[in-house]
Amino acid sequence: MTQAPPPTAARPAPAAGGGRRAASRPRSGQWAAWAFLAPVVVYLLVFYAYPLYRNVELSMRHYTVRSFVQGDAPFTGLANYAQVLGDATFGPALWHTAVFTLVSLAFQFTIGLALALFFVKNFRLSAILRALFLVPWLLPLIVSSSTWSWMLNSDSGVVNAVLGAFGVGPIHWLTSPDWSLWSVTLANIWIGIPFNLVVLYSGLQAIDPAIHEAAELDGAAGWQRFWRVTFPLLRPVSAVTLLLGLVYTLKVFDIIWIMTRGGPSGSSTTFATWSYRLGFGNLLPAFGPGAAVGNLLIVMALFFGLVYIRVQRRQTLS
Repeated sequence: MTQAPPPTAARPAPAAGGGRRAASRPRSGQWAAWAFLAPVVVYLLVFYAYPLYRNVELSMRHYTVRSFVQGDAPFTGLANYAQVLGDATFGPALWHTAVFTLVSLAFQFTIGLALALFFVKNFRLSAILRALFLVPWLLPLIVSSSTWSWMLNSDSGVVNAVLGAFGVGPIHWLTSPDWSLWSVTLANIWIGIPFNLVVLYSGLQAIDPAIHEAAELDGAAGWQRFWRVTFPLLRPVSAVTLLLGLVYTLKVFDIIWIMTRGGPSGSSTTFATWSYRLGFGNLLPAFGPGAAVGNLLIVMALFFGLVYIRVQRRQTLS
């Protein structure tokens, strides 16, 4: 006869508190994550979202000094933008902003990349020279701009003194409509080179030297190794460098205002200086149009940022 299997002992039911503890653990983890994110969220809301909202709201109302204090400015919609787009200053300011930004980016990136390639070869005094190249970046902009204003002074500037030693007549760098924009662009290039040098040098340091050795064994010359190996591997870092440089250069105000104040005759006026002059540079400030010009700068920076994200996404998918 086969014996029936003994009855299995009933397992004790889990305690009611165990399920609550298990359920409370994920919730406590979520609350901890939100607690860590809260300072960042508050910072972004207070210092980014709210000022941006206020600037947009400011550009859609007719503000005067009285209404700015009392807060009863009438709503005008896009009238301030229409006034800015129809202003005679809009076209030259747009052109100056484009020239100032593109020329600065091109020379800052090219010179910064050349210096990074030079310093990536570890040699004696390399660290000291890199530290000296950082000086323009570490100086306050008001100091750098004032120094360039003194150097480019038509009467007592050191640049004209050097040119005079070679028989070149004095050039009115800051007071001539033909030279003022190029003068502030030159100063901005000098200030921005160290940033490009530091970022690109870090990107070059991250490239495995074995890749260059393999390319050299395959018979690639110096220029071929750079163009077909180094530069493609440096492309992500280059894209970030150019994007940050673009956003920074679009909003450059200190250098231009200290050196030329956007003049003479508006020959070095950009969107940044025009926005400041509209809002704060006149006895009767035009807060609405000034905010509208500032918002146009934000839209331009946002557009290039979206282009960068789209390009990066395509490269990742490919």
